[in-house]
Amino acid sequence: MNQNLSTVSQRSTSAIATNKVLRNTYMLLSLTLLFSGFTAAISMLMNMPPMTYLISVIGGMVIAMFVLPRFANSPAGIGIVFLITGLLGFGLGPILTMYASLPNGGNIITLSLAGTGAIFMGLSAYVLTTRKDFSFLGGFLMVGFLLVLLAALANIFLQIPAMSLMISAVVIMIMSGFILYDTSRIIHGGETNYVLATIGLYMTIFNIFISLLQILGIMGNDD
Repeated sequence: MNQNLSTVSQRSTSAIATNKVLRNTYMLLSLTLLFSGFTAAISMLMNMPPMTYLISVIGGMVIAMFVLPRFANSPAGIGIVFLITGLLGFGLGPILTMYASLPNGGNIITLSLAGTGAIFMGLSAYVLTTRKDFSFLGGFLMVGFLLVLLAALANIFLQIPAMSLMISAVVIMIMSGFILYDTSRIIHGGETNYVLATIGLYMTIFNIFISLLQILGIMGNDD
């Protein structure tokens, strides 16, 4: 009897901890997305050059990989998350300026935002509702990400529009898989640090948005 009560108590404690991580993750994610939008607007007002995007992405990735893990368990980790997401948002400014200058630019940006939100909320709701464990996707997603990264680097020199379209579509599929994987890890206790969980989900949203911009931009140019 006592053993059963202990088991129930442990499960309840685990569920409470998981819900806290999930709640904190979504709260911090919402704030970082708003902050990114703010820094992107500043970047657009300053009319930053296109090179800003590349510098910001490289800087954000370096900080996320080598600095954030050291502070993920301290209050400083939250500040570093805002630094990374603010930097990426600032780098997004020139990209948004470029797309806004297109004949259908406003619609492209709006549809990309709506599509990104729909993908994230739909997949997150699916995992939270079904409680399925998608941890098995980890290896496949990492291999797929490395392959598409190599293809993207190759296309920098090849400059093939059809290849760019295909790469963007594959990136959306891989990032969608990461949403399933990361959310599943949170609800099943595989990820207990909401700072790291936030930056992981932010990166997937960022990449989906960029990829949708590229797809809709290419299709708009074809029209």
